[in-house]
Amino acid sequence: MRRFLMVASGGVFALMCAATGALAAEGVIGDPNHGRQIFLNGKGDVSACASCHGEDGTGSDDMGTPRLSNQVYTYILKQLTDFATGKRVDNTLGAMNDVAKGLTEQDRRDVAAYVHSLKTPFLGSDLRSLAEADDVDVSDLGDTAKGRMIVEFGAGDRGIPACKSCHSYHGRSAGKIFPAIQGQRYKYLKHELEAFKEGSQPNYDKETARYNDPLGMMRKVAGHLTDEDIKNLAAYLTSAMPETPNNPVPPSRERF
Repeated sequence: MRRFLMVASGGVFALMCAATGALAAEGVIGDPNHGRQIFLNGKGDVSACASCHGEDGTGSDDMGTPRLSNQVYTYILKQLTDFATGKRVDNTLGAMNDVAKGLTEQDRRDVAAYVHSLKTPFLGSDLRSLAEADDVDVSDLGDTAKGRMIVEFGAGDRGIPACKSCHSYHGRSAGKIFPAIQGQRYKYLKHELEAFKEGSQPNYDKETARYNDPLGMMRKVAGHLTDEDIKNLAAYLTSAMPETPNNPVPPSRERF
């Protein structure tokens, strides 16, 4: 029995090492096993990430928290760093700045590495359920067809580029600084687009705006979006699929 336990433990250790090695090959610098402990259990005064984002990392529309699973390592690390340094203000629940500040730089890398490893299947927000909960018609949450037009083609006459030019097909992410916005929570998408739009104003309110986008790219885009555009984009992106109709294989994560 003792020999069996030793062999089994060795097998688990080997799998953990293999997983860490695979992440390193993708350019991920961090310990996902340590990141998992923080994500699920917290650290000291820092609450567990799972308490708001769920153990599976799919977030919550009720809380306005985003889906983290299938997200980009470099993007997650940047957001944690920006929260820690104050370059981004959490204007949803007001918790992320204190959470990120309570983590060391290596902790943040480890959490980002663990989040990168999460591949929880998620089909996005259920718009009909959201409409029923808010006692509105589902059409009030946006027109997915109009949202798709902007995602795929943009609106050049209004200075709006296609979302896929940076975020790839259906917003599944082009890697590096461009996050996966496909299958993201509806309420989070809507909130962030509104915050970027606020950030496009000359005298924006730092408590309600978002302004940590590289080169101000998202603010320039959001500044041209109408309120209807924002609802349409959020409605489409939350329900979009990450793969093409004739290719059921999700994109390689090696680019992320």
